[in-house]
Amino acid sequence: MAVRKLKPMTAGSRHRMAPSFNDITASRPEKSLVSTIKKSGGRNSNGRMTMRYIGGGHKQKIRTIDFKRNKFDIPATVKSIEYDPTRTARVALLYYADGFKTYILAPQGITVGQTVISGESVPPEVGNALPLSKIPVGTIIHNVELKPGKGASIARSAGVFIQLVAREGAYATLKMPSGEMRNVLVNCMATIGAVSNHEHMNETQGKAGRNRWRGIRPRTRPVAMNPVDHPMGGGEGRASGGHPRSRNGVPSKGKKTRSPKKYSDRLIIVRRKK
Repeated sequence: MAVRKLKPMTAGSRHRMAPSFNDITASRPEKSLVSTIKKSGGRNSNGRMTMRYIGGGHKQKIRTIDFKRNKFDIPATVKSIEYDPTRTARVALLYYADGFKTYILAPQGITVGQTVISGESVPPEVGNALPLSKIPVGTIIHNVELKPGKGASIARSAGVFIQLVAREGAYATLKMPSGEMRNVLVNCMATIGAVSNHEHMNETQGKAGRNRWRGIRPRTRPVAMNPVDHPMGGGEGRASGGHPRSRNGVPSKGKKTRSPKKYSDRLIIVRRKK
């Protein structure tokens, strides 16, 4: 997977860094695993706008992803690597030996025809899912659960990975992509390897219209508004608008929003990098 620099034939292609899609092997998704996304345009049930800067966009179908990987000891063959319009990573279509089909997040280096399996006694190879208690210390993992059986909730976006750095008693110590070190129960599931499409961070949209295709409308800067519209609006000329804050007056850019009594504070060993 790499990004392509386009020839500057138009203003929109001059600064465009486009994905190459070399890793995609199928153009149509598995019909039984997709469902249509209903778009709201940022309106609630009364038709009133409750979220700004949302509207339009291309039709999308959401892929049903297996984040639990709880079909233990049944081998599955990778049928295809596909594009998912709702996420940054690629998805892999699996055909299980018992006829079951599902999508998983495609790890880096996975290929069509490869066999993956989940369970407690499977080898720690790319694409296999194991409990943290069975994964060797130092291994690169992704798609990690925070609560056993709930399904993976961390390390799911393009190119990210977590490192298993230690294990003691009922907890395993993980080094997160943010630099945070935290403990997770050893019976939580994780998948070996890093998430695919690691060069997603190098992509650039190139023009505003491409964001409109994604359903993102133009955003007005708060300092360009009037005082009636935003706390940072008003002033003569290019006034800064005072302290950065949201439309409702909540301070931003440095204001701590995490609850001081959050239950998981005791599990965090080292805070993320500031």
